Amino acid sequence: MLKVENLHVSYGGIQALQGISIEVPDGKIVALLGANGAGKSTTLRTIMGIVKANKGSVLFNGEEILGLQPDVIVKKGIAMVPEGRRVFANLTVTENLALGAYTRTDKAAIAKDTEDVYQLFPRLKERETQPAGTLSGGEQQMLALGRAMMLNPKLLMIDEPSLGLAPVLSQGVLSKLKEVNQTRNQTILLIEQNARAALSIADYAYILSTGQITIQGPAAQLAADDGVRRSYLGVS
Repeated sequence: MLKVENLHVSYGGIQALQGISIEVPDGKIVALLGANGAGKSTTLRTIMGIVKANKGSVLFNGEEILGLQPDVIVKKGIAMVPEGRRVFANLTVTENLALGAYTRTDKAAIAKDTEDVYQLFPRLKERETQPAGTLSGGEQQMLALGRAMMLNPKLLMIDEPSLGLAPVLSQGVLSKLKEVNQTRNQTILLIEQNARAALSIADYAYILSTGQITIQGPAAQLAADDGVRRSYLGVS
């Protein structure tokens, strides 16, 4: 579905990405892991057309999308949940979800997808008339995910969904991502600092370090690798 090849991105004189290549197959969860400043968010923002690349290729279903405007990329079926949730605080839960479907005109399908989101996140249904700014951090993360799902995307890219959440809430959000993947066959590219949790739900993973892919492989294999466990999972 998504194929990134030899992607280079620089900010001034700093090389943020140094020729990275990743693939996200249809129906899979792929995790992109690494420390702060490794280039994870830059990768997602470049795929979305927010950040311009120096060179490389981003193929989505065989079509080159590198250099396209973000709104065009969204209409091709890529949705992104940004770091920090970024919900519309003064709008209700229902209004936030409606904005997620702004590119669609199929009202019956939009109504069905709204109910699907509420079924997946019952807490949002309970708070559908509340302003999003009054929700807890975990509830806002659920809303941000639900809003992106309202696009009915082919690829869902998620930047640090557990950031700022208590461990139990973090694991709950990631479990919901796995449920979305399994029940909707949703393809997901996930950025996550909690490597242990990400590897528990992902099919495949890449580890970034200072703009380069240093390790990659099936998630279960990386989770069992002694070197990865010592360096990224905090296991001695």
